[in-house]
Amino acid sequence: MTETKSMSHIHVLVECALMVALGTVLMLVTLFKAPNGGSVTLLSMLPFVLVSFRHGTKWGLLTGFACALMQMLTGWATPLSGTVLAYFGMIMLDYVLAFTLLGTANVFAKPFKNRMLGIGVGTAVVCLIRFCCSFASGFLIWDSLALSGWGAVTFSFTYNIAYMLPETILTTVAAVILYKVAPRLFGSEA
Repeated sequence: MTETKSMSHIHVLVECALMVALGTVLMLVTLFKAPNGGSVTLLSMLPFVLVSFRHGTKWGLLTGFACALMQMLTGWATPLSGTVLAYFGMIMLDYVLAFTLLGTANVFAKPFKNRMLGIGVGTAVVCLIRFCCSFASGFLIWDSLALSGWGAVTFSFTYNIAYMLPETILTTVAAVILYKVAPRLFGSEA
């Protein structure tokens, strides 16, 4: 590897580390906190989506995975059932998949000729994927939290959409506005 290419990789790695730090700080700025986990934050998913648009899927997934690890360190909750399967499911759905897959935003943006539309769609789709992970976790792992008279699936959908819909709207609108005012931040179409 040439020295220039090595420095380029170091530059991207440092930028990704800074985005993990920024995303972690933004996760602490809570606009709404749901009683059993989940919250609307001050655009905490945006840094991870931005990495995907700037540097591609590989770097996006790596940064999203680092975010998942930080989330586990700062927001760990123990499943009520306490089984090994419940722990594994929670780790995979609530953390690893939910946050790592934010790094695929550029994949969903590529089919669009209009870059701004692609950024909006890519951002919304990865937020939807994160919702699906939380929704599945809600009825598979956290089903005992369902309100009396509610089915686990209905409760999980309602509970998770209550914070993920506003989070998705805020993140998507912010990504589009940021692209409109500073398209250079979104780099190449990697």
